[in-house]
Amino acid sequence: MAIRESGEDYLETILLLHNKTGFVRSVDIASELGYSKPSISRAVGILKADGYITVDKGGQIILTDSGKAKAEQVYGRHVLLKGFLNEILGVSEENAEQDACRIEHILSEETYSKLKEFTETYKKN
Repeated sequence: MAIRESGEDYLETILLLHNKTGFVRSVDIASELGYSKPSISRAVGILKADGYITVDKGGQIILTDSGKAKAEQVYGRHVLLKGFLNEILGVSEENAEQDACRIEHILSEETYSKLKEFTETYKKN
């Protein structure tokens, strides 16, 4: 099932929160993203139904294998794009962060691969 941009943002946030604290609940996501609890609840329901997360009896949100793979893919794109924009092009940290958040969702696999290749070559030289 194709995942929407907002779903990718939620997965990325869950991954980052889990890496930071080891435990993620809906309230943590709401706090991190600044969204309402009903919005988070709806998103969690969709991600759960699509098989990207599970929620245990204590309310802990856990990425499934496919959820973790998707979250890592999105975060990897984000890191690459932010680094390219900031370190190579000289875009400010703030704008690089914001632009990377937008671009990461629409970048084709071909463009991502070429950008990654270019960035690696650039950093070696």
